Amino acid sequence: MLILGLDPGLGCTGWGMIAADGNRLTHVANGQIRTDAGKAIGDRLVELDAALSALLAEYRPEGAAVEEVFVNANPQSTLKLGQARGVVLLAAAKSGAAVGEYAPRLVKKAVVGTGSAEKAQVHAMVARLLPGAKIAGADAADALAVAITHAHHLASNRALRHHAA
Repeated sequence: MLILGLDPGLGCTGWGMIAADGNRLTHVANGQIRTDAGKAIGDRLVELDAALSALLAEYRPEGAAVEEVFVNANPQSTLKLGQARGVVLLAAAKSGAAVGEYAPRLVKKAVVGTGSAEKAQVHAMVARLLPGAKIAGADAADALAVAITHAHHLASNRALRHHAA
């Protein structure tokens, strides 16, 4: 199963594609979608949507996972993040992928083992879990971590359903 992880942001949205076969995870691709800060917000959201739609059309993932919004000290930043997140959720849902959402602390706990892990710890663990992957930056590492979290949750849910049957 192909899973796309997304770390939304207006300036930079990280993405990471993994293949999950039971508990075995394989890196497929990752990157960052950057929008032009000099453009109006509506134009930037259109740029983000176009890039995500092209990515989703190319890989056709069956699942997608998006990091939930954390409240920033700056309300304007939180609002822009929420707008970018809305575009990300819409693009993923329109593609037909089953979309999951995960809080940042849950992602850190799933990947590193503690919800208070630093970004560098998340990046290091993602690199360890997906050996050989060339990670495009911190946002791409976060997106891969979201995809890994989604894969673990899907595997756990399958196991629970199997035991209940």
